Amino acid sequence: MSSHLKVSQLAARRFLRRAQGIDAPFPSIATALAHHGYVQIDPINVCGRMHDLILRNRVAGYREGDLARLLYGHGASLPVEARIAFEHHLPDTGVLVAFELEAWPHLLAAMRTRTRVTSAWSGRLTPRERELVPRLLGEIAARGPLGSEDFQDDRRAHRVVWGASSLVKSALQKLFFHGRLLIADRNKNRRRYHLPERVLPAAILALPEPPAADTGRWLALLKLRQRRLAALKRDELRLVEDAVQPVAIEGCPTLYCLHEDAAGLAAAEADAIAAADAPTTITLLAPLDPIIYDRRVTRTLWNFDYTWEAYTPPAKRVRGHYALPVLAGTELVGHVDPKIDRGAGRLRVMSRRIRRGHKVALTLREFAQWLGVRTS
Repeated sequence: MSSHLKVSQLAARRFLRRAQGIDAPFPSIATALAHHGYVQIDPINVCGRMHDLILRNRVAGYREGDLARLLYGHGASLPVEARIAFEHHLPDTGVLVAFELEAWPHLLAAMRTRTRVTSAWSGRLTPRERELVPRLLGEIAARGPLGSEDFQDDRRAHRVVWGASSLVKSALQKLFFHGRLLIADRNKNRRRYHLPERVLPAAILALPEPPAADTGRWLALLKLRQRRLAALKRDELRLVEDAVQPVAIEGCPTLYCLHEDAAGLAAAEADAIAAADAPTTITLLAPLDPIIYDRRVTRTLWNFDYTWEAYTPPAKRVRGHYALPVLAGTELVGHVDPKIDRGAGRLRVMSRRIRRGHKVALTLREFAQWLGVRTS
């Protein structure tokens, strides 16, 4: 492994803007996916969905809902041959993402493991759920993509997650986690499942499951593709030592970038002084944007302690339900917490805290326009 590349915090921040596509957006979602490996998906829609907010800052001309249209088509299930991405979870996590097709074989081991563990959400099927499986798979094969509401069965699951759940919904979700069904499209954000061979190309489904070490390496490299500058655990580093460059930044833990990004990081160091005097552009980041995903790195590199509070009890929230960090050039200067008032067709700002000297009014108007509403 190479010796540490020493760069300033300013250079590292400048590099991340460039490497993350903030300074020069990608020409398409497909290009962004090829660069980052995946985009995290979240269904909450307070002021736009997470994946749309992430891609809005990275893809030229991105419109709200464009990722969904790429994944599912326009009002009809996307043909197998037209698919370039699919939904599934990062292995061993509850994180739902849009993957490139080539990710499929690396998910197989995690899918198999889930069939053997006890979990109301993703684990082995209960006897009642197992009894349902032939009917569920048979009707989906005959009728096409279906959701839980398309089956006549009002039995409830005994063990549930996130509130009450029907037995059909619970079984369908587990079959998805096990790889026996995939999300073919969505109807008002409700999942509609189909058989894997009706979602993914046969050539992708035929790819052999790689050895565990290969999948471990793929995951570590995926983390670096996603964040471009990241901390690695000892086991991750062992698998990718030949592919990474260690980076020393004052006040930060040792971080790593891909060899292919090292030249860009060095270039950012070379022009860091000039960049410091460049005009600052205001960008509203998604709460789980890859730039700020690792809280420790965000705190040490950006001097910004941020936590997404959507699932924090209201009384314990510091910034707000869906606070968006504000990136001004190479600094994180505060947050705004916007919420769409759908009845009034307006974007309301529930809270804001911005460092003196930075104005976000114009950025908020542009954001509201992108969402198809007005500012209050």
